[in-house]
Amino acid sequence: MLVRGSGLADTMSKYLITRIEQTPNITVLTDTELSDLDGDSHLERVAWRNNRTGKTEHKSIAHVFVMTGADPNTDWLGGCVALDGHGFIKTGPDVTTEELHDAHWPLIRRPYLLETTLPGVFAAGDVRGGNVKRVASAVGEGSIAISFVHQVLKE
Repeated sequence: MLVRGSGLADTMSKYLITRIEQTPNITVLTDTELSDLDGDSHLERVAWRNNRTGKTEHKSIAHVFVMTGADPNTDWLGGCVALDGHGFIKTGPDVTTEELHDAHWPLIRRPYLLETTLPGVFAAGDVRGGNVKRVASAVGEGSIAISFVHQVLKE
C-alpha cells in the first residue's frame, strides 16, 4: 500500500488502520507515490518513488486500486450552500440558524435531515459533513434523500 503522506492516521479511521497493520500480506510504504504504470494491452508493471529517499522501485503488478483521498471537491459550489470548516456540505440539523439567515432560507421549516441551505437541494455520501464515509451509508443516505425529494415536491 502506497501512502503519499507520512502515515494513514490523518485520512483513515483507526479501526481500518489496525486491520491493515494486522494483515501480514500488506506492506505500507509511506511518503511514496506511483511514478509509472506500464504494459502493452493491460497493466503489467508499476513503479513507485519514495519521496524522502528518491529511490524508485519497479514491480510486476497487474492491478492497481487508487484511493485519491478524503478531501471534498466542493469549490465549484461557489458559496451556493453552507460548508463546514473542511469543505464538507452542511445539512439538516448541522445547519445553524445564522447560516440559514445568511443563505436567505425562505421557508418556515428548518432543512430536512439531508437538505442543504438551498431548499430542495440534498447532499448524500462522502461530500456531506458528518457522513461516516462508507459505501453502505452513502447508498442509504441516497435513498433517504430521494424520500425527502418526494416530500419537497408535495409541498
